[in-house]
Amino acid sequence: MKVLLIEDSAEITRGISLTFKLRWPDAVVVTADTGGKGIKAVEEESPDIVILDINLPDMSGFEVLEKVRLFSDVPVIILTVRDTEVDQLRGLEMGADDYITKPFSPANLLTRVKAILRRTGLRQLEEEKLPSLVSGNIVVDFATREVTVAGERMHLTPTEMKVLWCLARTPDRVVTLETIRRQVWGAGARYVDNSVLKRYVYQLRTKLGDSGESPQIITNEHGIGYRFNKMS
Repeated sequence: MKVLLIEDSAEITRGISLTFKLRWPDAVVVTADTGGKGIKAVEEESPDIVILDINLPDMSGFEVLEKVRLFSDVPVIILTVRDTEVDQLRGLEMGADDYITKPFSPANLLTRVKAILRRTGLRQLEEEKLPSLVSGNIVVDFATREVTVAGERMHLTPTEMKVLWCLARTPDRVVTLETIRRQVWGAGARYVDNSVLKRYVYQLRTKLGDSGESPQIITNEHGIGYRFNKMS
């Protein structure tokens, strides 16, 4: 298991590296002290998880996350002194899997890392086993994460893909709001309110060619959840 730590504080880097060495000796910790080096390391090292500081010397961690999400779905934990709700929501909406504020307990960080790896690992297995979905002119290949509408490939963000997976794995059945938040955002679900989820559903509808005013593909049960309706 490989961990990429993008952090410019030598003290924090040593502390986290030591925690993994003592409590998870099989884990390999790769470090980068700038955002640019971190992005390159994601490409070259293929880590299983990324621990990302927000305040980096060359760019913000948000910029790093945005660039990483263009080519990778690797789980990301944001680690920062910035504890405002705005920053937390921003990070999670951009595709982070968890948000931990400094000062923090290294043991708690390790626990959160293991929890995210268990959750994302299980989802990846389930996605691979889930057959391709064909609904009307929509084709979703969950193994390759490719979505086409009327033969045209649609680009879905990692979070949009997770929401679609959550709904489409049980077509024609309502998935509750709480279930969607928990399965898509995991530990970060507590920072995600219904308005955030509503926005992602709207974006999905737009990309799938659904109507915003009278949707047919993704419909909602007011106050309960959403349903993916499989079309003939």
